[in-house]
Amino acid sequence: MTTTPLASLTGNYTLDPAHSQIGFVARHAMVTKVRGAFNEFEGSGHFDGEDPSKSSAEITIKAASIDTRNQQRDGHLRTNDFLDAPAFPEITFVSTGVQRLGDNDFRLTGDLTIKDVTRPLGIDFEFQGSATDPYGNLRVGFEGSAAISRKDYGITWNAALEGGGVLVGDKVILEFEVSAIRQP
Repeated sequence: MTTTPLASLTGNYTLDPAHSQIGFVARHAMVTKVRGAFNEFEGSGHFDGEDPSKSSAEITIKAASIDTRNQQRDGHLRTNDFLDAPAFPEITFVSTGVQRLGDNDFRLTGDLTIKDVTRPLGIDFEFQGSATDPYGNLRVGFEGSAAISRKDYGITWNAALEGGGVLVGDKVILEFEVSAIRQP
């Protein structure tokens, strides 16, 4: 990692899916958490280190690529009870603004679309640094997260528990570990 000034990192970037992760965490049976990720996604963006408000990003996730390391659960998550991947194969995020919060902290705002429902979302990111890889590519890293209500996107399936409560929590934490490569 370098301490390169952000202004020198200005440029267009492509997300490197082999070195990035888009994950999520949801409460299960009110006592534990289930973690998962999406294995297929692509994204691009423009980073303006001089004026971050001129930056932008967009990402497209294949809903059917959901992976919680449990085949039966993943199959259920792909159905109409949750993501309805056959009818809504893509989850998208398109930025509408970027705000610098601190030296290495940014808030990316935009529109998240799941199952044809679009809602505004703010994601707080921390700049992790930059490096030139062995192939001469300039890479930047960001980590961020945001909480959403799955009900806001029409994902309302649940099951009551015998002792009270429900099987699946409403709040889902989205987690982003991003490695992006600057384009020539």
